[in-house]
Amino acid sequence: MNGKGAEEPRRPGAPPPALDWRFSQVFGERTAGEEVQEVDIISAIEFDKYGDYLATGDRGGRVVLFERTDVKDHGSQTELERIDCPISRRPEFRYKTEFQSHEPEFDYLKSLEIEEKINKIRWCQTANGALFLLSTNDKTIKYWKVQEKKVKRITEFNIDASQAVENYSIASSSTGSPRVNLPNGTGSRMPYSSLNSDLSFPPGGLPSLRLPMMVSQETNLVARCRRIYAHAHDYHINSISTNSDGETFISADDLRINLWNLEVCNQSFNIVDVKPANMEDLTEVITSAEFHPTHCSMLAYSSSKGSIRLIDLRQSALCDNHSKLFEEHLTAGSRSFFTEIIASISDIKFASDGRHLLSRDYMTLKLWDINMDSGPVATFQVHEYLRAKLCDLYENDSIFDKFECTLSGDGLRVATGSYSNLFRVFGCTPGSTEATTLETSRNPMRRQVPNSTKPSRSLSSLTRAVRRGADNSGIDVNGNSHDFTTKLLHLAWHPTENFIASAAANSLYMYCT
Repeated sequence: MNGKGAEEPRRPGAPPPALDWRFSQVFGERTAGEEVQEVDIISAIEFDKYGDYLATGDRGGRVVLFERTDVKDHGSQTELERIDCPISRRPEFRYKTEFQSHEPEFDYLKSLEIEEKINKIRWCQTANGALFLLSTNDKTIKYWKVQEKKVKRITEFNIDASQAVENYSIASSSTGSPRVNLPNGTGSRMPYSSLNSDLSFPPGGLPSLRLPMMVSQETNLVARCRRIYAHAHDYHINSISTNSDGETFISADDLRINLWNLEVCNQSFNIVDVKPANMEDLTEVITSAEFHPTHCSMLAYSSSKGSIRLIDLRQSALCDNHSKLFEEHLTAGSRSFFTEIIASISDIKFASDGRHLLSRDYMTLKLWDINMDSGPVATFQVHEYLRAKLCDLYENDSIFDKFECTLSGDGLRVATGSYSNLFRVFGCTPGSTEATTLETSRNPMRRQVPNSTKPSRSLSSLTRAVRRGADNSGIDVNGNSHDFTTKLLHLAWHPTENFIASAAANSLYMYCT
């Protein structure tokens, strides 16, 4: 598994060994001193269901697709099988195509500029060799179809140059032929054979009509927008999620979640509405939403209060009442000014088995069992070493950064990003102590980040004070420097293999074991 030969079999019930991560590929790596354009910064990453394709979106409204090129043998393996029979190959991807998904717009009714930035990308079911995906900016969702089209061009006329000259002379001669009066008084030119007996024609009579011919030269990938789902959200869209039924999807903004049918773009159904009658009574907003991977009637959404609600569409069309609530309660006297801010959940993901749910707040990763709502089954400290610098993070707005999270396909590990373009991988099986921190580069450095046993708490704030001028770097108690201007917000785990794609500004780095 780590390239050092076969290892001893793992004891039943023992946690799997820590993975040895190494650099695999990079796309768009910038040179030293190269200035990164704002429009080129990656804002979304998503593998398709089988891991054959990878899509990225950027702040310039573009979607870039990558295709896997190595042997596509995706037979599922358990962790024990991977240890006994390590996979020697590693996934390799190549650039496939790109297209402009969104353009900047201006809402004249609200005097509001709408950025072209891609907030989320979700893959849909493939059909007839075509790829389908959804992409969204703050206001508009688009449904794209990407398929190969044969490019045809007009070939030369099926006649050689000498014949073309001869035909031209024939036509010229005919235009200069004398007119003959017909019985009805009109004039007409005499046929070639009557006036130009000296002309020679091909065997069989007059020259045949010459037409151009269309031939297929090559195939190109063409992206076509099939449908546009617009005018359904008053606030910025933060999530889209496709359903396991292959027919519907949800979109979520700060206060509402809408249910769409892929085939209907002019109508959606509001299934969650947390907007109070009086906006002064607003206490929380929706931060992320996702469908259950196998049960098409179940979905979960998180809030800025650090809670996750599981809802079932079979209970009610308007899901004002949740079926389960997941939150971690505060202990007495543990509240502070930053407690509500750092507890806001920025991302949630279902495990592939649908049994567990992963959430990411500013300080921690939490793993939840959907059958146990008393508290998380595991908590992973990500930014505990920054607790002493919360004032500085508030001053430079870093405390409001929204980090994504991801799980491995086998559910044995979780991962998320951090500052200084670092990402962290944790083992989540009972007894596992795996906690790897790597820097996104061709030669990833493994850094030791201190973990504290003090848990992060869960409450949130809706008010965001924008304050500038604070220092963007810091040094922790171990002397490790942290650059708050470089942050790894977006990453995705391959659905079947230990392979992570992460975005550092405009560069896409890939790592494997």
